[in-house]
Amino acid sequence: MAEGFVPFRGYRTWYRVVGEGEKPGKPPLLLLHGGPGGTHDYLEPLEGMAETGRRAIFYDQLGCGKSDLPDDPSLWTVELFVDEVGAVREALGLERVHLFGNSWGGMLAMEYALTRPPGLASLVLASAPASIPQWVEETGRLRAQLPAEVRGVLDRHEAAGTTDDPEYGEAAMVFYRRHVCRVDPWPDCVLRSFDFIERHGVVYRTMNGPSEFHVTGTLREWSVVDRLGEIDVPTLVVTGEHDEATPAINRTVAEGIPGAESVVLEDASHMAHVERTEDYLRLLDGFLSRVELSAGGGKAAGP
Repeated sequence: MAEGFVPFRGYRTWYRVVGEGEKPGKPPLLLLHGGPGGTHDYLEPLEGMAETGRRAIFYDQLGCGKSDLPDDPSLWTVELFVDEVGAVREALGLERVHLFGNSWGGMLAMEYALTRPPGLASLVLASAPASIPQWVEETGRLRAQLPAEVRGVLDRHEAAGTTDDPEYGEAAMVFYRRHVCRVDPWPDCVLRSFDFIERHGVVYRTMNGPSEFHVTGTLREWSVVDRLGEIDVPTLVVTGEHDEATPAINRTVAEGIPGAESVVLEDASHMAHVERTEDYLRLLDGFLSRVELSAGGGKAAGP
């Protein structure tokens, strides 16, 4: 592994490269974490992609994890994070690259792809909405299935503006253990990402809000649904059966992007890569290999 920092807008963005290089015809995989305001830690199971002949490259977005944490809420815009993807690619010499984004990272990957950057080999949009209004609708539907006493706690604190109360967090965790990560207990890589948001949640609260299903931040009206048809690279849209980014969200994204492949993984949720790591790695490698074979002029294999 190699670690370091990329200069970006006067700050530093931390990165980690797993793997020493690529086999011929296999571009590296750049991974975008969720949040907004999360960290790369919960994506660590995907370090296994480095064993498929491609480097796996992680980074903590500005304001997150090991990157600089500037105290300036005006920084936290979609445009800043799109620019950061390009800065990381340029600094690390990623002329041709596969791009993976989970949750907010997938939203960011869509926004980045819409700038039509050169050298983008493929997109993997993992548990990612193309519309926050649809996300709110779908998470609201899942929330309505929670026990009445849990819903009562959530409703009371949201109405009172006391979502920083530990009782609210405990109630939200009932939703998270159903629809975010179903592994019990949560592995350390997941706990580290949640702990960071708990301690340094300014980006998350500014752009999203106090919880996954109570979106009050600057992204609340965000949507690229009407622009999905402009994405012109091979795309895999993958979702868990119990995902807060529901199969309905998967359909919106996959049906909007020309030629996109759609997969819904059974017995998995928002962190399907944590819950079913080996299956997930096999799925990603299969998709990327088909893209690479097609780009090389060979006949693509089946799913």
